[in-house]
Amino acid sequence: MPVDRKLRNDKSVVLGITGSIAAYKAAELASLFVKQKYQVFVVMTHDATEFITPLTLQTLSKNPVTTSFYDEKENWRPGHIALADAANLLVIAPATAHVIAELAHGLADHPLTAIALATRAPILIAPAMNGKMWEHPATQENVEKLKSRGVEFIGPDAGMLACGYEGVGRLWKVEDIAFRAEFLLRQHDRLIA
Repeated sequence: MPVDRKLRNDKSVVLGITGSIAAYKAAELASLFVKQKYQVFVVMTHDATEFITPLTLQTLSKNPVTTSFYDEKENWRPGHIALADAANLLVIAPATAHVIAELAHGLADHPLTAIALATRAPILIAPAMNGKMWEHPATQENVEKLKSRGVEFIGPDAGMLACGYEGVGRLWKVEDIAFRAEFLLRQHDRLIA
């Protein structure tokens, strides 16, 4: 995955999208990152492609979208490792309970979780799920495990959920996710300077 640092800011954001109804909001997030002059590389789980098309994200990010390990036929180097190495920040928005569990347990059976396992960049997770799923002790335990490893969470928000329930589980406001991502990138710059 070539990273063209001459055309844009020298920061690369890998945007992970999982299979939540809130996946459509990732299009706005990708657009905001591009407006902030970041290189944006989108990685989608298979389930995410049921909610929003890779073509939409490719058009907005101006880069190929990774949906499978089999997308990585460009050269000899595995694309997910190239993305893990190039990332200055990994943002997963929306993040389902399933992907949070995979991350907490170090599973890497698709490109997004493999990138999360291989990157040394900061990770920002914006959960979106049913409130009962968010509040379940297993999910909370997985979140705490990831926080103890330095992963940052933003949200979820309270309100009407896609399932018809009202409660905590909505994706945090996209503008606020972008703002937090920018803060983390600046903070990371200060730590390595």
